[in-house]
Amino acid sequence: MDQLGRFIQLDAKGILEKIRLYLIKKLLPRLEDRRKYHQEFASSTSFHGVYNIVRTQSKTRKALWLLVVVGCLTIVIWQICSRFIYYFSWPTTTTVVVQYVENVKFPAVTFCNLNRFQAHAVSNLKIIFLIWNIVSAVLQKFALEEKYSQELNDFLLGNQNFSIKEFTRKNGFYLNSSTLLECDFFGKPCYPQDFEHVFTEYGNCFTFNHNDLPARRVSLSGRGLHLLFDVQQEQFTDEPALGYTDAGITFVIHSPKELPRFDGLGLLTPVGMHAQVAIRQLKSIIQEYPWGECQPDIKLQYHKIYTTNGCLQECKARYIQDWCGCLPFVLPGNGTECDLLKFYNCVYPAVCDIEIKGLCTVGTHNSTCPAPCEETDYPTTVTYSSFGGEKAIKYFSAKLKKSPEYIRQNLVRIDIKYHDLSYKITQQQKALTISELLADVGGQLGLFCGASMITIIELLEYIFTNFCWTCIFLLLKAPEMPQWNNTTQNQPTHKEKKKGIQEC
Repeated sequence: MDQLGRFIQLDAKGILEKIRLYLIKKLLPRLEDRRKYHQEFASSTSFHGVYNIVRTQSKTRKALWLLVVVGCLTIVIWQICSRFIYYFSWPTTTTVVVQYVENVKFPAVTFCNLNRFQAHAVSNLKIIFLIWNIVSAVLQKFALEEKYSQELNDFLLGNQNFSIKEFTRKNGFYLNSSTLLECDFFGKPCYPQDFEHVFTEYGNCFTFNHNDLPARRVSLSGRGLHLLFDVQQEQFTDEPALGYTDAGITFVIHSPKELPRFDGLGLLTPVGMHAQVAIRQLKSIIQEYPWGECQPDIKLQYHKIYTTNGCLQECKARYIQDWCGCLPFVLPGNGTECDLLKFYNCVYPAVCDIEIKGLCTVGTHNSTCPAPCEETDYPTTVTYSSFGGEKAIKYFSAKLKKSPEYIRQNLVRIDIKYHDLSYKITQQQKALTISELLADVGGQLGLFCGASMITIIELLEYIFTNFCWTCIFLLLKAPEMPQWNNTTQNQPTHKEKKKGIQEC
């Protein structure tokens, strides 16, 4: 066994020696050849300045050229680092383009009566106002005061089968020939059938030019939608104790593909007033993260286009359906409709919990509902005047067979038209693209060092070659392979090694 071990060790030493001889002869050039390779690289490289350092005999000139090359390299490294730092700060620029067109799409307009319910239906049921505020709390924040809690509990226990949805649909504001006295769109008459019913925090509301209709276009500025409403204050009412003290029509202008959003965005026209609304179309395009805050991969389940309001509603719907096992009828989705008890005992606390815990957030890229990548808004300019002079009051009084006081207290005229046939595009763009970054880096290299992509490849080849030579040199200088058996008992002595070699 000892002889076999010594034979294996000698055989391994022989193989290692052969490898070393092969490395020395084939892969590691002689010192003179290596020096010649360095000189040839310095004289032939396209990296300007190196040639002058190597070939110049004068030490002064060598020092000067060395300073020039080092200085240029320092500037290049500084400039390239600054460009990379700037690029990874994800900078953006904003461009504004005004595009004039022959015709432009008319937006959707949703109208609501500030007096939400018919007076005869709620004369003995004042709790309805409070119930509707609780139901619409998923759309608009509402704080329930403690003094109403007992009254509300008594009503819910005695009217468990009561449907606030059907009650509002039947006894809320309605749109017919008695409430919509005049309707004209670009010279053509329109009718209550051209409006689509929708539930909002104001109860029954009606949308003109909704998404299911063919796109309506306007080909002349200054003309658009002209309406005359009769709010019928005698028939419709609201609860002043809950803050609803105004009379008139509130409306919001939005894209036909979006849901109406009144919270902070609704325009108000009081009774006895004529509102002239000039609109513009503004398209906003936002870059995706990390340049902007949008996430283009997010899709909504129940909306054709992504909007933060639609996303927020779907988010609330998911949480409420998970917690309460039902779905409020004012939110999108498919599920069992929540009854009044569920609204009061589960949905309303769930909405408050969502608000407090921030479960449905809006805005930044890491929020539940980030900003949309594309969005269309309609900035408005509204001017008001008193509706009707003396002759106009007499005309409508005779036409409607109403007193002049009734005309002043109930009629509202609204004109909505485009300011001009154009739309503005506000686009967020990358301030520095990857191609521009490469162009900047190449320009700095070319200006200060005369370098190009070929020069970089030459340098990489030169560095790789010297790295390989260094590795081979270190391998040849490595100590001999350790013995196979590390125990001191089986290690042969110097005399035994010599004897074994002679025997071989």
